Amino acid sequence: MDTLLTIAIGIGLSAACGFRIFVPPLVMSIAALFGHLPLSQNFEWVGTYPALEAFAVATCVEIAAYYIPWVDNLLDTVSTPTAIAVGTSIVAALIPNTDPLLQWTIAVIAGGGSAGLVQAFTAMTRLSSTALTVGIGNAVVSTVEAASSIILSILAIFMPIVAVGLVAALLILIVRKGWQSLAMKRLVKTPNE
Repeated sequence: MDTLLTIAIGIGLSAACGFRIFVPPLVMSIAALFGHLPLSQNFEWVGTYPALEAFAVATCVEIAAYYIPWVDNLLDTVSTPTAIAVGTSIVAALIPNTDPLLQWTIAVIAGGGSAGLVQAFTAMTRLSSTALTVGIGNAVVSTVEAASSIILSILAIFMPIVAVGLVAALLILIVRKGWQSLAMKRLVKTPNE
């Protein structure tokens, strides 16, 4: 049961990376420093004060950068692979010492997958906001994303099952929107053929 809770915590934190990359490692570092989150052997450095300071600075810079028009869209292109990598590392850091193949397989599928899907959703949301509001509405999108990352990260630590439920609901929404978009494209193409 502990392993499943650990994976649930990892999925919640990884999905939060899709909103903001450095918020989940910051929350993870704080939780590890206060003894609420055990880390696997190779990732104990995350629970140190230098790591906490680095994550705090990176979080502040990242959140502030998303409020700069057009820079936010540029950041989305870099954020997608970075979110996948950080999400993968977060899950790997939480899985107790086990077979490395199993540890990294779970980390890539659960962590990288959830972070990548959420990041793709946020990038599409920002592109839509930019197109509809000429970038003016992106500040609202950035605020919602930052708040979502903070809330989901805290829920992942203290209420991992609730966090996984929220992630599952978000993933269902993403898949549904994707199918609707494909259906609309097919509908638009059908009369012209």
